[in-house]
Amino acid sequence: MSDIWYIPEPRCIFGYGQSMEHPKDGLTAFGPVHDQRQPKELRIGAIGTPDGLRYFRQWVGSIQGPVPVSKKDDPKQSLFPGFAATFRCSWAEEPIASIEIDPKEIEETLRHADGHQRIYNTVSLYESRIAKYVNEEDFPVSLWFVIIPEAVYERGRPKSQVPLAERTHKEEALSHKQAKSLATAPFFPFLDALNRGAEMHRYARDFRDQLKGRLLGPRAVVQVVRETTLAPHAFTKSNGAPLRSLQDPVDVAWNLATGAFYKAGGQPWRLDGIRSGVCYLGMVYKRLDEHSGSQACCGAQMFLTDGDGLVFKGAVGNWYSEESREYHLDEAQAETLMHKAIDAYRAQHKDDPREVFIHGRARFNDAEWKGFEKAIPETTKLVGVRIKRNNLRKLYRGDKYTALRGLALPFSETSGLLWTLGFVPRLQTYQGREVPNPLLIDICRGTANLRTVMTDVLALTKVNFNACLYADGMPVTLRFADRVGRVLTAIPPELDPPPLPFRHYI
Repeated sequence: MSDIWYIPEPRCIFGYGQSMEHPKDGLTAFGPVHDQRQPKELRIGAIGTPDGLRYFRQWVGSIQGPVPVSKKDDPKQSLFPGFAATFRCSWAEEPIASIEIDPKEIEETLRHADGHQRIYNTVSLYESRIAKYVNEEDFPVSLWFVIIPEAVYERGRPKSQVPLAERTHKEEALSHKQAKSLATAPFFPFLDALNRGAEMHRYARDFRDQLKGRLLGPRAVVQVVRETTLAPHAFTKSNGAPLRSLQDPVDVAWNLATGAFYKAGGQPWRLDGIRSGVCYLGMVYKRLDEHSGSQACCGAQMFLTDGDGLVFKGAVGNWYSEESREYHLDEAQAETLMHKAIDAYRAQHKDDPREVFIHGRARFNDAEWKGFEKAIPETTKLVGVRIKRNNLRKLYRGDKYTALRGLALPFSETSGLLWTLGFVPRLQTYQGREVPNPLLIDICRGTANLRTVMTDVLALTKVNFNACLYADGMPVTLRFADRVGRVLTAIPPELDPPPLPFRHYI
């Protein structure tokens, strides 16, 4: 099999049942897909410094009306019509809940010499107040905007450091090895401060991931956004240039507004032509840390034909192999994860799925596949698909453009290459800088039509509701796998979250 296929661009359904290729075109013309569950207003909460909250209100005010494109006659940009005009939903400039944090509190926590304690304490400034509101107030918030100063971004990352002259609490600083030793040592009251510090080392050294992980318990959905994103004009260098490079205001409006609508409970669009009764599972793995050896957390993301999803956390186990550099479950854990997915599907659809496609980055071994099969109903078809980026083969054209998105090169009846990136006629360009690499699509378990599988994979690149893009390069089943894994491992394993919607993790 050497003929090159062309898989037509998948379309999405919007208001009035209309379908279009580009989400921005569909939302502008018809609004979001019609559904009785769509919100009529966004119930937004905001937490940040007084300046951050002011920037947020100003930004929300700026998207009430049209946001123009910065480059005329550029097909890559589309005018943002205004939030209500786009989503048929209101978004008040004043949040339902508005929580101020004293900048001095943030400054103090960010000076801690111990990176884990620094980030844990900074996260606590936000997490404790959001959790308190969720538990005590009667006015529910669908989505919290967490507006952070640039200092939180700079010092809230895994490798961030505090200049020596600014460090505080140096006597409480612990190495990760010391923290692990304290965690297994007998408790002594005079070591109370050190024991508290050691406990903080059990949380990820990343502000965003830890905040999302700790808010899985209260089930609070958050959108972390930097003050510099909302008000770039307020942050400039000495020469007047912007402090950091940003997307154009119209692109920020599209992406943040679409993400907010989705995370607050809306569905911007759904895929057109996807077969009913189909369920897609994306495998998620994450090693606990660089010193954990084969120990890793597992999970699964389930996506249905409407594009929305659930995340299931599995057990921590010896899933990683140093030799093969691959993750594999044992039979029992594979069966447990699949049971969770099937039970969730039944709860929503009152029936069993007709087909389940499992997407992974490695081939499935015999033990884990046996576990998956044991949990699958007799009437459900199970297919395993390996999806990996492949840089060994490229397609070239005789002009200045790259190959079309949607081209496929089959090798056999079960495997081939699919170009999810490439020239897009609607955009009149390829949104990349290098010759695009295809995805290797390999039906490694079960039986399915290769063209059908590739068509599904291409369609699943169009349901990233965290932004408003024409398409992604990876299907949503794997696009956010690393990010979901980071959130799952950002908190201690015993804090086992229930199955929660995908919006909690991205």
